Formats: sequence, C-alpha cells, structure tokens
Amino acid sequence: MKAVILAAGKGERLRPLTDDRPKVILKVANRPIIEYILENLEPFVDEFIIIVKYMKEKVIELLGDEFRGKPITYVEQVEGEGTAKAIYSAKDYVEGEEFFAVNGDIYFEPEAVKGLLHVFRKERADAALVVKEFEDLSHFGLVEANGVVVRAIKEKPGPVRGFANLGLYIFRPDIFEYIEVTEASDRGEYEITDTINLIIGDGKKVVCYAYDGYWNDIGRPWNLLELNEYLLKNRLRHDIRGKVEEGAVIVPPVEIGEGTVVKSGAYIIGPVKIGRDCLIGPNCLIRPCTSIGDNCHIGNAVEVKNSIIMDNSNAPHLNYVGDSIIGENTNLGAGTITANLRHDNATVKVEVKGELEDSGRRKLGAIIGHNVKVGINVSIYPGRKIGSNSFVGPGVIVDKNVPPNTLVVVKQEKVVMKR
Repeated sequence: MKAVILAAGKGERLRPLTDDRPKVILKVANRPIIEYILENLEPFVDEFIIIVKYMKEKVIELLGDEFRGKPITYVEQVEGEGTAKAIYSAKDYVEGEEFFAVNGDIYFEPEAVKGLLHVFRKERADAALVVKEFEDLSHFGLVEANGVVVRAIKEKPGPVRGFANLGLYIFRPDIFEYIEVTEASDRGEYEITDTINLIIGDGKKVVCYAYDGYWNDIGRPWNLLELNEYLLKNRLRHDIRGKVEEGAVIVPPVEIGEGTVVKSGAYIIGPVKIGRDCLIGPNCLIRPCTSIGDNCHIGNAVEVKNSIIMDNSNAPHLNYVGDSIIGENTNLGAGTITANLRHDNATVKVEVKGELEDSGRRKLGAIIGHNVKVGINVSIYPGRKIGSNSFVGPGVIVDKNVPPNTLVVVKQEKVVMKR
C-alpha cells in the first residue's frame, strides 16, 4: 500500500519561518515535520509518493530517495489549488491500488493510521477518513456520521461540538474520476471534502475512524510550540552524549547531542532537547519544553523557556527567550529580550496573512525568521515577527512586525555640550 503525502504548500500563515523553505521541513524538537509523518505511516506502507511544488528542491534534498528503506517518489502538483488537485497529481503513480492520502502539515500518532486501516477493511469501504471530536468547530468542517458511516461533510458550522476531518484518508483508485468532476469552492480551491461528498452522493460507502489521540494542524507559528511541547513531554529520552562540566546541573529528561559542551553553572530542567556541537553556558538557565538545534550557543546569563531555537543560532549573553521561535542562523545581541506576556494579561494576538489572530495563548514571545541579526539591548513585544534576512539595530523596541530583508535602526537625537 502506498502513501501520498501532500507537501506542495507554501505555508503562508507560518511566515517568516517559511520565507525561504516549505513548511513541511520546519523542525520541531529538532526534526522536520515531514519526518514524523513518514515515521508514523512507515509500518503500514511500502512506498511514499510526495506531492511537491513550492521550493521542492529543499524537500528532495532533505529526504533523498528513501525513508527507512522504503522508496520515495516525488511528483509535482498539477495546475490548480486545493487538496483534491494535490491528490490527483498522484493518479499515474498509485497503480490502481487503494492508498493513503495525508496532509503534509499535520501531526498524528500511529494509532490513527492503524484505526483508519482497520475500519476501512472491516467495512469494505470505498473511502475512509480520520475524525476527532472537538468542543468548537469554528475552524473545522463538520463530519456527519451514522456510526462509522459518513453521511456528509459540511462547512464550518461555528462554535458547536462535533467531529472534524483531520486530513488523513484512504481512497480507492476511482477517487480520481470523482476529482475530475469536482468543482472549485468559493475560495477557488478544489477541496477533497467536496469530492468525498460526491462519492457519498453516488451511493458509495465512506467510513470514519474516531481518533482520540494527539493531533496538531501545524498552520500557525504557535502550533509549532504546541507540538514541540507535546513531543518533548512524550517522546524524549534522557540521553547525554556530549560533555557536561562539573558544576552544571541537569534535571532529566534531557537529550544532549554529540560534540555539545555544557559548561559549569548551566542549569537545565527537562524536558529539553539540545542538538550536536552546541555550547551551553556558563551560568545559563534552560527551562522545560525547549528544543535547541545543532551548532547553537546559549551563553552567560541567558534564560530560555518553552522555545524553539533552530540550527546555527545564538543567544550568547544576557538574553531572555520565552515562548518564542528563533529561526536558523540567527543571532541575538547582548541584552536582547523577548517579552511573552501582555500587561493586561490577555491572550496574545499575532498578525497572520495581514489580519490579527488570537493565538489563545496567554504567553507567546517573538517569532524570528532565518538569517536575522538583532543588535544589543533590543526589546521585542509579545507576538511580534521579525522577517528573514533582516537586521534590527541596537536599542530598537520592536512593537510592530519587521518585514523580511529589512534594516531597522533607531535615530537618536544627541546633545553635545562643552563641560
């Protein structure tokens, strides 16, 4: 059985982290998102078909031609937007067999795949999908079902309780015939949920598996922090492969990669994951649910809490990084602080595609892209973004988002008088 992974999207809502890369290769707990998907599907499939488009070379370079000995085929998405068009791209590659289709920006546990496959085969269905019950379906389509048999998938019904579609399916090859007659939605996309409604309307049997495990739709920056926390709390093993100097304190579970040095005075409270060839300390505090990539420097008098710091980035001295995401090859100048709590104690709002969205989080710090240089004594307001390849000069108060490829400096009035 083959798995079709939909990995062609740009990830606009995750900018600036996707300024220069597809969202599926963003790292959470020091591993690319797409690797978790492949890992959880791998026991059930013998081949992967990955649908690519935006910066496809980076996906291909990351994964190569196999995963754990099972071949990977890359297929560029056909013209047209939406999940139905993405799945249709695999028409000539599934070879007339039933297959999995999976959104490339979700996280699920293997139990979701196992349960889906079981109900599909037991019911001898024409299609199957994974659903999960939520208290509020404002951001989800409603799956109406009679037992395991799906009757319809409807548009977002608002703040009501019900079952939502999670983006993990099994289809038979005739799905492609139905995609060919699927019309574009109001937003101009070809939705696989509309195709499924066509199948149901034609008398075909569509079933669902109600999954009660962890799932995350990684569409906004704070979803990365949520997933990072889950993975560190549930998948981390205490494993020290680097050097820990006398006088450093490690509170398990903490994973430290080869070549990393933890200097005296560092205090690390797990769950924390630190990559290879890092320099940690002296005299720093790394608090729970933090992941630090390879070749990073967390230096003297630095505190990091519940954050993601990606490869080759530094918070070298006198920094506070709280509930924040720091992209690759980024450096924070001495004294730079990320604020993560509003004065009014309200939840933090973040600009996403030009509109403010409520993150639902009381604590949320900065979202900083890749190749960013931040000068000394910079203060960053909660929920603010700094675009990739930008430079923020000394003493700047970042109270508004900084676009990519931007220079921000303070123009300081000075009075020079003779004494």
